[in-house]
Amino acid sequence: MKEFHYTIRDELGLHARPASLLVKKAGELSSRIVVVKKGRKVDARRLFGVMSLGIRCGDAIKFKLEGPKEEEEAELLKRFCENTF
Repeated sequence: MKEFHYTIRDELGLHARPASLLVKKAGELSSRIVVVKKGRKVDARRLFGVMSLGIRCGDAIKFKLEGPKEEEEAELLKRFCENTF
């Protein structure tokens, strides 16, 4: 399992548009991806799950990836986050 933390910098947080981009990106990867905020865990491929976390600007979230390509996909997802929100 590969994990990394990311702090949201987008002023509006992870609202509908960036959340849908995250879900789309997670769907493109082969690893199982979980988003964690304050102990709550959701599948990164589920839009309503991601939005239910209420992620705001400045919130730290954790991504957990599990799969045969978890190392490289974690790096891809981290770069995606940095460039998107």
